[in-house]
Amino acid sequence: MSVFAIADLHLAFSVDKPMDRFGPQWVGHPEKIARAWRAAVGPQDTVLVAGDTSWAMRLDEARADLQYLADLPGRKILLRGNHDYWWGSLAKVRAALPAGVEVLQNEALQVEGWWLAGARGWLLPVPGSSPADRAIYEREIGRLRLSLQAAGPQGPRLAMLHYPPWMPGFESTEVRALLVEFGVEVCVYGHLHAMAKGTYPDGAYGGLRVYCVSADLVDFAPQRIS
Repeated sequence: MSVFAIADLHLAFSVDKPMDRFGPQWVGHPEKIARAWRAAVGPQDTVLVAGDTSWAMRLDEARADLQYLADLPGRKILLRGNHDYWWGSLAKVRAALPAGVEVLQNEALQVEGWWLAGARGWLLPVPGSSPADRAIYEREIGRLRLSLQAAGPQGPRLAMLHYPPWMPGFESTEVRALLVEFGVEVCVYGHLHAMAKGTYPDGAYGGLRVYCVSADLVDFAPQRIS
């Protein structure tokens, strides 16, 4: 039983948002994802989907995208991304989820021996950041802390974010401090897409392993992280 991760699926079975406008690598990307997923993931495995699952604006528009995930092998755990506008109240989202699909919000879940916690995150506060962006970032910090606190006292910890926990030149972030404070061993995130290697955190940083799993960066294949 393994844990995989991928982000930024940007599915759009019910809305007109073709991803191939962002490059030829996106042509037929749902089929690419499904093919790689079925080749790697078994029914007893878990796949973390770290945000931007669907372009839908409303929950009813997202149903086909959620069903696409439900039809793939394994347990699927979704986190909200900045483009998941369909994700409204938690109760309504959970009521609409097909079997095999779960969401992570303000809680911790047990996943293959790990405690999984997480939050969307937001733009890192840098000189010139707007007060509105800073307020959203602070709210996400509170949600991440709440999720990490919900984990049990025993067992390794795994964090799922949508935004990166830090960036080169802005390493000392509240997100990174929280991951260290709670002893997180592995962190997965997305959002950055196929940026050039070396321009984002990816790899081992002391006792913390960090993986950027944006779909186009990882050739549309869920990445085994445990």
